[in-house]
Amino acid sequence: MAPLPYTPIEMTAIDGSRGVHRRWSVIAYRDLFGALLVETRWGRCGCVGRTLIRCFPNEAAARRYVSQLLARRRSAVKRIGVGYALRDAARGDLETNGTNVICVDRA
Repeated sequence: MAPLPYTPIEMTAIDGSRGVHRRWSVIAYRDLFGALLVETRWGRCGCVGRTLIRCFPNEAAARRYVSQLLARRRSAVKRIGVGYALRDAARGDLETNGTNVICVDRA
């Protein structure tokens, strides 16, 4: 089973001809009380966007949730016509993986 993304996974889907400029990120962390939280952020590139934070009782449940989120990103080509590409948060550049994100393992 893939580890939780304790470092942010950031992706963008950009197609200027269609006006698609989306960004999406997910990160898992523990708060001060030890609760396991998964934070998801999404929106248009350059805008504030939205944030959703969910609390999970254990890492297995959080992993399942993150896997579902990543599966949804993989289906972006069918839904919005362009796939998501990984963005390295430290360097700010894009790591393309074809048209889809097939597997995301950040260790």
